[in-house]
Amino acid sequence: MTTYRLASIGGDGVGPEVTAAARTVLDAVARRDGFGVEWLDVVAGGAAIDAYGTAFRPEDLDAVAACDAILLGAVGGPRWDDPAARVRPEQALFALRGGLELFANLRPVTILPALVPSSPVRPEVLEGVDLLIVRELTSGLYFGRPSEQRETPEGRVGIDTLWYTEGEIRRVVRLAFELARGRRRRLTSVDKANVLATSRLWRTVVDELRGEYADVEVNHQLVDSCAMLLVRRPASFDVLVTENLFGDILSDEAAVLAGSLGMLPSASLGERRTAHGRFGLYEPIHGSAPDIAGHDLANPAGTILSAAMLLRWSLGLEAAAAGVEAAVGAAIADGYRTADLVPPDGDRAGLHVVGTREMTAAIVERLDAHRDARLDARPGPRVGSGAA
Repeated sequence: MTTYRLASIGGDGVGPEVTAAARTVLDAVARRDGFGVEWLDVVAGGAAIDAYGTAFRPEDLDAVAACDAILLGAVGGPRWDDPAARVRPEQALFALRGGLELFANLRPVTILPALVPSSPVRPEVLEGVDLLIVRELTSGLYFGRPSEQRETPEGRVGIDTLWYTEGEIRRVVRLAFELARGRRRRLTSVDKANVLATSRLWRTVVDELRGEYADVEVNHQLVDSCAMLLVRRPASFDVLVTENLFGDILSDEAAVLAGSLGMLPSASLGERRTAHGRFGLYEPIHGSAPDIAGHDLANPAGTILSAAMLLRWSLGLEAAAAGVEAAVGAAIADGYRTADLVPPDGDRAGLHVVGTREMTAAIVERLDAHRDARLDARPGPRVGSGAA
């Protein structure tokens, strides 16, 4: 029997709850399909600051690097949110992304028909939406130096440095081209080339690579107009590739289309491969939501769909991944909703409004019915697919 080693980082707020939900689903799939999962529990973020005085220990980086993949909840919260603090929970994310060279963040956005009433966007705008945002993850403003406050004779100043090398741009754009080639062969590169030198380099590298991918249609889009088009004509996009800050903002905006941040998964990938697939870190795009932590209110779907991406990308288990996605789609189609998925008008007719644990149970119950997702007439949200 094949046994996979997976690291589990619950983090802060609702992170431990949604991570536990995804683990429940992965363990159920393992029992059903006859493989083993060996879990490594790691503390990070605010919880690690409380326990160790640091957001992420170097020895834990070595430990998770030895696993096949990482499942992450969320980090941060008001109790650690001091702008003057030397140690902050988010430093754990930078340590993981930089230390493991996870340079590409994949954020798929698909619309389940049953959740159209939950989105504030008009139904006709949502028709046909199936896009993938590829965000560069280990450079740009978040990693540039210097990044500091200074005292000057004129008062305090803040400095952040936006930095990109040709190689950093090339590797994430190449991955985006490969993903587009495995989808609908349309790539939108998002930049601010009319203002930023880094964006002009970004656009130059994209144009240099496009000759290797003559079968992929390429479009350059300024980030401000892209933000507008994401809510006006989202179905026009296939794969979007962009730098770190722009990708962070645009992917959260795109979450509105799906009805809730709680529905969207992500995968952070590098170039390293294990015996089973591409090593990666998988997490929902939502934050730690400390206001609802411990109350069985968090939507586990984004984390469970992240686990499906883990099955596909890092373990090479495509059928299992598709089955998890179909089970999520089936639970939603059968009326199960966490509070964030209730339509804006408050209409709960025909819905079962449940908590984290009951939503997880509903998804697990539907796993066997959708063991082979191809037999399901109701398509689930197949996320993160593409050749790479």
